[in-house]
Amino acid sequence: MSAWAIVVAAGEGVRFGRSKAFVGLAGIPMVAHSLIVLSKASTIEGIVLVVASSQLEEGLALATATVPPIRVEVVAGGPNRRESVRAGLAVVPTEATHVVVHDAARPLVTVALVEASLAALDAAAGAVVAVPERDTLKRERDGHVSETIDREGLWRAQTPQAFRASSLRSAHERAAAERIEATDDAMLVERIGERVVIVSGDERNLKVTTPEDLTIAEALIAARGGF
Repeated sequence: MSAWAIVVAAGEGVRFGRSKAFVGLAGIPMVAHSLIVLSKASTIEGIVLVVASSQLEEGLALATATVPPIRVEVVAGGPNRRESVRAGLAVVPTEATHVVVHDAARPLVTVALVEASLAALDAAAGAVVAVPERDTLKRERDGHVSETIDREGLWRAQTPQAFRASSLRSAHERAAAERIEATDDAMLVERIGERVVIVSGDERNLKVTTPEDLTIAEALIAARGGF
C-alpha cells in the first residue's frame, strides 16, 4: 500500500474572521493537529495540505515545521470543497494506491481512525468514518413538522474518508465534467457505482464550525491529556 493524505483547509471560516484551520487550538493552529496525527500513521507516506491562495506561505511554513519526517505538499484550494480536493489530488503522486481525505475542521482525529479507514479498503473502493444517528429527526415545512424520519440505518459521516486512488480520481473527473457538487468525497465515489463501506467513528471527532465548538474541542483535548 502507498497511501497519501489530503487535508482540506481552504474554507473561509466566516464565523472566525479568518480561515478557521489556522485558529489557535491548544497552543497550535487547528490544522496542525490533523497534520501531526496523519504524520504518525504508519500507512501515510505523504500529505497534501490544501489552503486558501492567500495562505500558501503560511501553510507551507506550518507544514514544514509540523511534519518534517514525511513529504508534504501545499497547494491552493478552489472555490468549493470539491475543487479543493481535486487540487490536492492533482499533486498526489500517480504511484499512490490509496488516498485519505480529511477536513482540517476535525482536529480530534486519531491514528486509529486513519488506519481503520485504510484497512477497510481491502473490501471496498471507499470507506467513511461515521457514527450512528441517535437523535430523533424531524423534517420541517413552513415552520411545522411535516415528518418524523426513521433513524434506523442512518449514520453521520465524518472524516477521514479513505479511497482507492483510482476510484477517487475517476469520481472527481466525472463530477468535474458534470459540474456536480458534494459535501463529501464518498458521495462522488458512490455516484460512479463503487462500493463504499462505513467504519465506526468517534463522537469526539467533532467538526469545529463555531467558536463554541472550539471551546468543546479544547476541553476534549485537555480531558485526554493533550494532543
